[in-house]
Amino acid sequence: MTKRIFRGVCGFGACCFLGLGAAAQTKPFDIYWVDVEGGAATLLVSPNGESLLVDTGFPSADNRDAERIFAATQEAGITRIDTLVITHFHRDHVGGLQALAEMIPIGRCVDHGTNTEESNQRWVDAYLSVCREKRAAVGPGERIPFGPVTVDVVASDGGLIETPVNDGGDNPLCATAEQKAQASPENQRSVGALFTYGRFTFLDLGDFNWAKEVELSCPTNMVGEVTVYQTSRHGAWDDAGSPTHLYAIKPQVIIVNNGPRKGLGGTSPGYSEVTTRHFERMSNSPEVEGVWQGHLSLLDPDPAHNTAPQMTANLEDTAECEGHWLRTSVNEDGTFTVTNGRNGFSRTYTAR
Repeated sequence: MTKRIFRGVCGFGACCFLGLGAAAQTKPFDIYWVDVEGGAATLLVSPNGESLLVDTGFPSADNRDAERIFAATQEAGITRIDTLVITHFHRDHVGGLQALAEMIPIGRCVDHGTNTEESNQRWVDAYLSVCREKRAAVGPGERIPFGPVTVDVVASDGGLIETPVNDGGDNPLCATAEQKAQASPENQRSVGALFTYGRFTFLDLGDFNWAKEVELSCPTNMVGEVTVYQTSRHGAWDDAGSPTHLYAIKPQVIIVNNGPRKGLGGTSPGYSEVTTRHFERMSNSPEVEGVWQGHLSLLDPDPAHNTAPQMTANLEDTAECEGHWLRTSVNEDGTFTVTNGRNGFSRTYTAR
């Protein structure tokens, strides 16, 4: 039987987190986008020291992505992953887990359920080899405990929340929404989460495709306007980045978790839209104040189709890549600073 995260929640160790609340909450809420070169691995550390990792990057013989995630945990000063969330069972999101589990203890695991296509079963099996006895499926409308940070699950296993959060409401852009066919069933199953700390919000929808974004945003924008948005499909926005969705959530800052030759500047399987439109869509998003990239796109390195070099964590090709991270540090007053791990360049914003 599949366990649910809020069915007997203490059985998954959530109650043990209560004692951590006594720690002084003067530290910032930190988010690290680990460079897994076109996969996903986002490490979050709450002000009371709890840690949550969303996805684990690619598998590789040299454990590249697991090593980079582990290095980020050392930078963040944590000694365990309290909660692991796997958005969906594709190799670029779960492939690094087995190697990572040998480097650092992992507490409870959260997923959308273990149903998937036969082509993805090996990644479900790899996940279960680490998480079988400590996993729980989570559904839309549930919350994942994470210290003073609220984590609303807005999507899971193809389902979406039925009641708007974060002051979501009617979306007038739906009247002219461009429709596209649903893509990979596993992408549609992604666990999507909205993280809230005071006025600051961070939205991670895994690999939501265009049609699923529109479903989340029409006729009602179910997630409201967000502070920071991690791009779906790694910025390959022929099959994601629907303007109906993007221009409704109005992110102040966009983080592109692309690779040198994956995501931004490239295409998704089965699509061939002119790639230069993708960055333009980001930079034209209403009220956007900054776009930060994991990589310069070597598929399309035109400066007009990428963000500024100082806001790009990695500029070189894969073989020479040092895997620099991007980090956001959020203060209680709503100010937050994005920092480039490559050059130390930072910029401070104020959450609306």
